[in-house]
Amino acid sequence: MAYEESEYLQLSGLQHFRFCRRQWALIHIEQQWAENLRTVEGEILHERAHDAGLREKRGELLITRDMRVASGTLGISGACDVLEFHRSESGIPLPGQEGLWQPFPVEYKRGSPKEHTADALQLCAQAMCLEEMLCCDIPQGALYYGEIRRRETVDLSAELRREVTDCLREMHGYYRRGYTPKVKPQKACNACSLKELCLPKLMRAKSVKAYIQERLEESV
Repeated sequence: MAYEESEYLQLSGLQHFRFCRRQWALIHIEQQWAENLRTVEGEILHERAHDAGLREKRGELLITRDMRVASGTLGISGACDVLEFHRSESGIPLPGQEGLWQPFPVEYKRGSPKEHTADALQLCAQAMCLEEMLCCDIPQGALYYGEIRRRETVDLSAELRREVTDCLREMHGYYRRGYTPKVKPQKACNACSLKELCLPKLMRAKSVKAYIQERLEESV
């Protein structure tokens, strides 16, 4: 199945969706947003990474930034924070460059490595878009974490790719229906910038319908 360009979802939404389906829907379906310290720090970290005017060549390494990517198969579009090209016999030709070059996406995150796969899914989706666009194979990428100032190499396994596909299928379904999943309170809710919009504790105690009915009755 190929998606029309008008149906494309934001690639970056994969990270939101894996972290919390409700958070993703509030941002990408209901168009709600709120800042906190973590989101501001993340924006600052990405400023340099997304400067498309910065392009470097260091011997066998070519570095580009803010490379726009998309996939009609997955129905997503977005950008790579940093896309490195390493000179390699198994790589692809690049306009204006001699030899062959292997693409290697690098995604920047403000925090530290996590137990869940949210960050890796976003990176993997970028690689899958690049593979479709450049007709190549990208077995690895990296996540750079600002808190520890170190990058971690990520193997873009078949399992990770299946998770990307499964999540996007679910995301497209929710988006077509305009459906916002119910809240599932978790420890991470306390750090979410949308906590005051989501109201996880309130929604756990009662349904939205019951809450609205109570407010209406109070105003009578």
